[in-house]
Amino acid sequence: MAPQRRAVPRGPDCGGAVAGPGRGGRRCHSRQDSRCGFTSAEFRGLVVGGWSGPSWALEWVCCLRGAVPVSLPSAKRSRGQQESRWRWLRTLFLLASATIGALVSWRYLGAEDGVTEVLAHRRENLQDRFIEIPCSEDYNSHKRFEGCTPRKCGRGVTDAVITREEAERIRRIAERGLSLGGSDGGASILDLHSGALSLGKHFVNLYRYFGDKIQDIFTEEDFALYRDVRQRIQQRIAQAFGINSSAMYLTKPTFFSRINNTEAKTTHDEYWHPHVDKVTYGSFDYTSLLYLSDYSEDFGGGRFVFMDAGSNKTIEPQAGRVSFFTSGSENLHRVEKVHWGTRYAITISFTCNPDHGIGDPVLT
Repeated sequence: MAPQRRAVPRGPDCGGAVAGPGRGGRRCHSRQDSRCGFTSAEFRGLVVGGWSGPSWALEWVCCLRGAVPVSLPSAKRSRGQQESRWRWLRTLFLLASATIGALVSWRYLGAEDGVTEVLAHRRENLQDRFIEIPCSEDYNSHKRFEGCTPRKCGRGVTDAVITREEAERIRRIAERGLSLGGSDGGASILDLHSGALSLGKHFVNLYRYFGDKIQDIFTEEDFALYRDVRQRIQQRIAQAFGINSSAMYLTKPTFFSRINNTEAKTTHDEYWHPHVDKVTYGSFDYTSLLYLSDYSEDFGGGRFVFMDAGSNKTIEPQAGRVSFFTSGSENLHRVEKVHWGTRYAITISFTCNPDHGIGDPVLT
């Protein structure tokens, strides 16, 4: 009868490393050193020179040195397991790298698109939100009007000035007027003050072009609502910037816009370029927009973006929402390209110079 082999107590388990032959049936290799972290003399004394203690004790010493004990008979199996482990680690590393790369690309594209923070979300109901920012020097190159020319600059957004029902009525005015013309490209405008209307690749004066037919398109009630909306927006801007609304004058251009994803045919259709209103239109001191349609429901893209250094801000339009801001370089901005649907809005601008003021439109 063959003698029975006495079971040898096992020591503690440790993290993985490579295996190698050694006395006592076990030997450890550290991750950093094939000698388990021992000096050459120590290693020879413990393993090659003969280890008289139990194998689990050598395991314990190896574990204390951050190494891994492996049984001799399982050396080949352990090497196979480790190779499999490394294959999995490489796969996980590649997946992690791909994920990180995708996130970096997404962040880069988001930053390139100019959207890093949303000031006003769609479906959010904002009573008032105002952010004060330092004024640019743009106003110094124009005549100043005390009590009106901006000394306090900033931007605001509110859903509490114009109701959704009023915005829908205003939109119907725009739809009826723009039905008389429209740009061949993706951006059409209608200016009830000057009568400018996009038509093909040009503009016409709808009052002269259509004459008496205008009476069949618009009503006195339409123009009365238009004046009332303008006055309330003017008062809200004056309140936000601490000025008297009577010191502000409506100025040109003030117009409806209709934007879709049709390819631009002329430079007038390229609405998406960054610009400064005070530079583009010297008369502007305060700019406002009343949105007449809903982002993500009526159209995609088309958000309004303030292009700040390192932290751009965006506004998601919804019917009845008003955004307003001082018109200088402190509020460089653009509109995203519309990807689908149709975006309606009206730009209402104000000046502090009475020489640049215009009256409300009238139906004649």
